[in-house]
Amino acid sequence: NLKVVSDWVAKTDWIDFLAKHTVTRSNTSICLKIIAPWYQALTPEEQTKKAKELVKLIDNEGVAYDFGSYRDAPPGIRLWGGATVDAADTAKLLPWLDWAFKELR
Repeated sequence: NLKVVSDWVAKTDWIDFLAKHTVTRSNTSICLKIIAPWYQALTPEEQTKKAKELVKLIDNEGVAYDFGSYRDAPPGIRLWGGATVDAADTAKLLPWLDWAFKELR
């Protein structure tokens, strides 16, 4: 799952890993942050609101649930990538993340 997400992050300009260094990235709790310039220009409160909106858009479509960052973490996305999740299912989620991000604008 981490490989699937890593490949997507490498070709996606609006998202990056929360952990800058690969050695500190979890392969089970994959944490991402939004890096788009318009998003970074928002206040921290507005960033949190937009990140929650992204999660809600996908939740409302019935695609994925409970994948927002933890309350005390920076706003973003937290994907479960453990052994109980097929890489194919993770790959199916990624276009939805792109869709939801475009909807935020």
